[in-house]
Amino acid sequence: MALRALTKKDFLTIGEVAARTGLSVSAIRFYEEKGLVQSLRTSGNQRRFLRSDIRRLSFILIAQNLGLALAEIEDELGKLPQGRNPTARDWAKISTSIRKQLDARIALLERTRDRLDGCIGCGCLSMKKCQLYNKDDRAGDGGSGPRHILS
Repeated sequence: MALRALTKKDFLTIGEVAARTGLSVSAIRFYEEKGLVQSLRTSGNQRRFLRSDIRRLSFILIAQNLGLALAEIEDELGKLPQGRNPTARDWAKISTSIRKQLDARIALLERTRDRLDGCIGCGCLSMKKCQLYNKDDRAGDGGSGPRHILS
């Protein structure tokens, strides 16, 4: 596949990217500082972003809404090409990875939801004293924290 020469219309100012993504200019600068997007500089030292960066920034917003940490987002974006729009195949790789993370989080949330009423209801809030979920502190052998929910 031959690469075509980029033209002026392939680039957007930071303000145009902000308008297209709904992000603030300072947020875009932050993501650039973290290496999640890259800008080119004009001779006047103004930032110019590729149009494909709109997708990268939109992905960041979606991933954050799904509960991914910035480090996780960075790992996933590292799988995408810089300087071109991701293909369906590129996105499929990321989707598979994120799906596993989401499934694990959903399972944790469901366990928490299913056990929450009983735990809150007893009022002890102590893994050592809870007679419902941890009679005789059996869970203490498995480590600290809410073992029945985390495991």
